[in-house]
Amino acid sequence: MDINIRGSLYPLDRPAIMGIVNVTPDSFFASSRTPDESSIIERASKMLADGADMLDLGGYSSRPGADEVTPQEEFRRLSLGIRAIRSRFPDVVISVDTFRAEVARRCVEELGADIINDISGGDLDPDMFATVASLGVPYILMHMRGNPETMQSLCGYGDVAAEVLSDLARKEARLREMGVCDIIIDPGFGFAKDLEQNYRLMGALASFRALGCPLLVGVSRKSMIFKLLGVTPQEALNGTTVLNTVALLSGANILRVHDVKEAAECRAIVESLRKATPSLSL
Repeated sequence: MDINIRGSLYPLDRPAIMGIVNVTPDSFFASSRTPDESSIIERASKMLADGADMLDLGGYSSRPGADEVTPQEEFRRLSLGIRAIRSRFPDVVISVDTFRAEVARRCVEELGADIINDISGGDLDPDMFATVASLGVPYILMHMRGNPETMQSLCGYGDVAAEVLSDLARKEARLREMGVCDIIIDPGFGFAKDLEQNYRLMGALASFRALGCPLLVGVSRKSMIFKLLGVTPQEALNGTTVLNTVALLSGANILRVHDVKEAAECRAIVESLRKATPSLSL
């Protein structure tokens, strides 16, 4: 489960915590928004002090109804974030959350980003897979149908887990044929899945380990939590921790989160449980 970061193996046998840094004015969780250099550095500093292993920077909100962002503006935001973080923390692993191949390329070649995180799994930009192959960086392959505006009308599945797994396996095979070595799988919780389907997918999470790739889970404060509980995203931390625990017990290698301290504590507890009871699993 190692991935190649800057020519060195980065082990994921111990689950990694990926902190979310949104260089946006409109991401669904307001506390994650960092629109200027000082707020970016403040958030990154706290996350790393709390135990983050890597940071995921986004410049374009995937929230339905979010404002359209041009490629130029998206890159400007990501450039602001990466440069600010690299100035203070030059060695931190940085992932860029973008579905645009040219933005991804520039972030890697010009700014030194380490990982590409594509919510569309290559569907929104036909050049993305070739770009990833040429860059030689790890790629987070997420499942989604449609785009952020249409995805919630595309939730028709017979067996959601089987169909998501099949789609990701097909794309993984294509990426392998193109020479991509480091692929991280993300089932895409909340993207083209309704409330029940998200929980069916979580219940089948262990089956995604059959792909032989590191597994990323991102459920932090999402609607599958706050809609079920009748709360707001600001009140969804407890539910996030519950699902992060389930994810770790099911074999997740990376947790993508807004709240690093709580995720790191969750990981420490699950690690202690596994040490005391090696057979522990869902």
